Amino acid sequence: MKPIVQISLDLTNIDEALETAALALRAGVDWLEAGTPLILAEGLHGVRALRRAFPTTPIVADLKTMDGGYLEAEMMAKAGATHVVVMARAHAETIKCVVKAGADFGCQVMGDNMVCEDMIAGAKWLEDLGCDYIIHHIGYDERRGLAAAGHRMPSPLDQLRDVVRAVNIPVQAVGGLTLEQAIQCPAYGAPLVVLGAPLTIDADTFKTATGDLESSLRLICNAIHSQPVTP
Repeated sequence: MKPIVQISLDLTNIDEALETAALALRAGVDWLEAGTPLILAEGLHGVRALRRAFPTTPIVADLKTMDGGYLEAEMMAKAGATHVVVMARAHAETIKCVVKAGADFGCQVMGDNMVCEDMIAGAKWLEDLGCDYIIHHIGYDERRGLAAAGHRMPSPLDQLRDVVRAVNIPVQAVGGLTLEQAIQCPAYGAPLVVLGAPLTIDADTFKTATGDLESSLRLICNAIHSQPVTP
């Protein structure tokens, strides 16, 4: 699988999300993500707006589903999402329901192992339950809380190679990566590279980062797309 660049639209305003999405696609981004803040702010309307504006682009709805899996996945698929996210800490039946809805409505499922006691086992469990992708994820609050307390901030790169080796489906690493680390993900065997806060979205205000974002994104996309994915 060739590297894929996904931008996480962790914004709270659909107009800004559409503007940022258009900029990102011009720069070479492959997938759009309706981030959790955008879904909370705009719901299905935000996903529908992205689908109308970008009719052929894959759209990930970062639902972080914990219950009501079938309905949530169905609603987002009908709104135009091509991928939905379910949490490993959800009940197995919820994950199965999301997978069933994905099959019924033509939507792929990304399983997120955030806050699993054993991140590697969590990823394998998600695969066994039928997920199409793994999101290996260190959470926003966890990272910031540990850093504020003076502890080393954990990184998804700490166990990324082990997660990749444990599953037979594509893996994405999320959570506090630097730009250099995000670009390195294919070398770890993780072909899905997500760019969000703090790389393209301000991590404190949840607004699009300042500066010449389009030019920066173009350089990042070129660097990622030119890499082989190391098994």
